[in-house]
Amino acid sequence: MSLTAIVLCGGRSTRMGRDKGALPFGGETMLERVVRIVRGIADDVIVVARQDQSTPDGVRVIHDPIEDQGPLAGIAAGLAASTTDLNVVVACDMPQIRPAVLQRLADAIGEHDACVAVAGGHASALCGIYRSRVAGEAERLLASGERRVMRLLDAVQTKRVDAAELRDIDPELETFVSCDTPEAYSQLNAKLRIQN
Repeated sequence: MSLTAIVLCGGRSTRMGRDKGALPFGGETMLERVVRIVRGIADDVIVVARQDQSTPDGVRVIHDPIEDQGPLAGIAAGLAASTTDLNVVVACDMPQIRPAVLQRLADAIGEHDACVAVAGGHASALCGIYRSRVAGEAERLLASGERRVMRLLDAVQTKRVDAAELRDIDPELETFVSCDTPEAYSQLNAKLRIQN
């Protein structure tokens, strides 16, 4: 099955206070790390970035038609640019994603429009599988003033997988941990230093 990976990094990083994708993490930036990981399962990688943002080599870079509309706009732009039916959508602030988890979600999508894991009672919308046809619904929601990705999951046929079913390949469910605050970033870096 052909997969395109869409990496979202065009946000304002307001909680972090600086560009999350550019933060160093284990000898590379967070964005570089996420791109490297998804390259393991994807035929093509699209990075949805701001105009002024630095991006890794060897990826297709696209920009939101209108900046600062949130991740829903990034998903819409990425899906519209994709040339495959199935797409892995991940945020650049999730540096512990496991390719095996993404592959299992892709395998589980069936005839659904999207497939996401539910961890801690919340659907992990920014680490899931979306069909390209979902772009139209995302654009419709944006045109109506909606900015919440969860509304997209409600508007299309979404398969929700209990994250507990993924513990055999990701025991701590680290795939779904976002690093979007200075505290989370410090904790993750400390953990990385301990592991190395």
